[in-house]
Amino acid sequence: MKARLVTAGQYVFLTIMALFLVAPMVVVTAVSLNSTRRMSFPPEHVSLIWYGTFLGDAGWRASFGSSLLIAVSAALLAMSIALPLSYAIWRFVSPIAQGLAALAMLPFMLPAVVLSVVYLIFWGWVGHPGRIEDVMLSHAAAFLAVPLVTVGLGFSLIDKSLVEAARTLGADETAVFRSIILPILTPYIVSGLAFVFVLSLNEYIISYMVAGFSVETLPIRVFNSLRLGFEPTMCVGATLFMLVTTGVFLLIAAIGDLPRLLGADRSRG
Repeated sequence: MKARLVTAGQYVFLTIMALFLVAPMVVVTAVSLNSTRRMSFPPEHVSLIWYGTFLGDAGWRASFGSSLLIAVSAALLAMSIALPLSYAIWRFVSPIAQGLAALAMLPFMLPAVVLSVVYLIFWGWVGHPGRIEDVMLSHAAAFLAVPLVTVGLGFSLIDKSLVEAARTLGADETAVFRSIILPILTPYIVSGLAFVFVLSLNEYIISYMVAGFSVETLPIRVFNSLRLGFEPTMCVGATLFMLVTTGVFLLIAAIGDLPRLLGADRSRG
């Protein structure tokens, strides 16, 4: 009886937490469906007029496109650094690679405001301020720790006896990587790319400080629009972000071990 009460209490608690987390998303999505400029909830008359306004406005489209371009580029750049670093740590136990990986973890632990000021000063010092590539590189550096963790987790699951057996049978390093290592790593590589993509897509402070006056991402566009008053178009942008983010996490859940990526210990029964 006691066990049933505990289980029921857990379900009630999790249900309340789920409703608490989902409620803001439901409200934002519903407000985006208003037929008038009033941001009322529930919507007075359901309409897709503001989605048409969003897609028909060159400024909103450009900001959304910039956010997607920056997020994709940052994810690819971060992974292009994380993968060889993780391989060097796993394959050669390289102290240099370990030191570089530890250094790469530092930006993720710093407050975003401090990090954005550092990047702002750096790009001004090198004489290359206010460019979209500055935001891409800054996001890649800021979130590099994420693919280092996911790819490192993937390498930790590789049985080195399989690698040694392949080498004994005459496989070179390229063949070993392609036939044994890469298939095991693929879910973790995709997960690392997806996490950086989502983090970059929703990031505001670094984007604004590094190139906010010349490169307007969607979060910056939403914030700038607040100065002119509230309108459901902002909720359309937020809804699109939620849809993209939800799709990315569904992808991770479908191809990867999401509980392990979130810290679950599979060694315990």
